[in-house]
Amino acid sequence: MDTKEKMEFLSKYDDFWSHLSDEEKIFVCQNTDIMSYHPGQNIHSADARCVGVLFVKSGCLRVYIMSEEGKEVTLYRVLPGEVCILSASCVLTEITFDAYVDAEELSEVVVLNAFAFSKMIKNNIYIENFSNKMKAIRFSDVMWTMQQILFFSFDRRLAIFLYEELIKNGPIIRYSHMEIAKYLGSAREVVSRMLKYFENEGIVKVSRKEIEIIDKKKLMERL
Repeated sequence: MDTKEKMEFLSKYDDFWSHLSDEEKIFVCQNTDIMSYHPGQNIHSADARCVGVLFVKSGCLRVYIMSEEGKEVTLYRVLPGEVCILSASCVLTEITFDAYVDAEELSEVVVLNAFAFSKMIKNNIYIENFSNKMKAIRFSDVMWTMQQILFFSFDRRLAIFLYEELIKNGPIIRYSHMEIAKYLGSAREVVSRMLKYFENEGIVKVSRKEIEIIDKKKLMERL
């Protein structure tokens, strides 16, 4: 991706890009790389260097937290056209917890490195405003996840997950029970039992490698 292509891509984020000077745009492009990540590849973690801001061009990223025992809870996903800012946590002093970012599928990501982001956020109020906006959006996502974990029954949480997948990818969901358990912060056995219950209720059809939603109306009644 050359400088012209980078500028064309970043211009889609008009709430900050249009407020940059020509020199600042060139600086951003000089400190931006296009990266490809394969499914399951870790992009950012507590032990790795601070990556920077991730602009998702294609694919999907998963942002999650992990307990000392290795239990994962998915906080949110980052889809094409969206931005992952927790991967620049070393720049954001307000972020005091360790977040992990993995590629959920083959993903192409434009990465603005942490050094450039740190410099820009100090010198340009629009970059700072953009950062605050992204943090507010993701804080809302995190609070929605915490609300589900703390106050929703597991059958409702699973129904929400299945419904979101239905909207995103259609009625065939190709996740293993273990992967769903990671997303929901639960155990594989709990997911398997609840999917069996949903199957008996005529909501889904479960096979070895996929879950098919066969009654959208019944699923929505569980939300």
